[in-house]
Amino acid sequence: MSRIGNKAITIPAGVEVTVSEGNEVTVKGPKGTLARQFDSRMTIDVDGAVITVKRPNDEKHVKQLHGTTRALIHNMVVGVSDGFKKELQITGIGYRAEAKDNKLTLNMGFSHPVIIVAEEGLKIETPKQDQIVVSGIDKQRVGELAANIRAVRKPEPYKGKGIAYKDEHIRRKEGKKASA
Repeated sequence: MSRIGNKAITIPAGVEVTVSEGNEVTVKGPKGTLARQFDSRMTIDVDGAVITVKRPNDEKHVKQLHGTTRALIHNMVVGVSDGFKKELQITGIGYRAEAKDNKLTLNMGFSHPVIIVAEEGLKIETPKQDQIVVSGIDKQRVGELAANIRAVRKPEPYKGKGIAYKDEHIRRKEGKKASA
């Protein structure tokens, strides 16, 4: 029994969902439009303001697809209505970021600045020099861009210097002790 797959998705006001041939779901909302192709074995029903996903049998692979399909459709609906946002925090002396024209310039202690260009549909902001906000309507692309930014300089365990997610807990290590 898939607990996630059996949940119904409520469509908020201002969002339009259409299912075309071959299980292609298109979601239009105030923030934009998302379309995605799903497995043909899943039955996706749009009934008024509720979307339900049904599976044909109880095979293991089909059960896995059931929950995944429902979660992806739910993320599409949330994305076009509210959007997604990931916040990153920079820690370290001299480390800073600057966003300009959807290009992020990172000065992270290398001999050169690292420049990251945001794809179409994604937005990068820097409210402060040590904060980065990545936002967009596609949850996967927002998370992927945030992970790529974090990968430039991952937080190290001794002083915590680097780029970390705002709510991320960094496990700290004790440094070497001077012998007496």
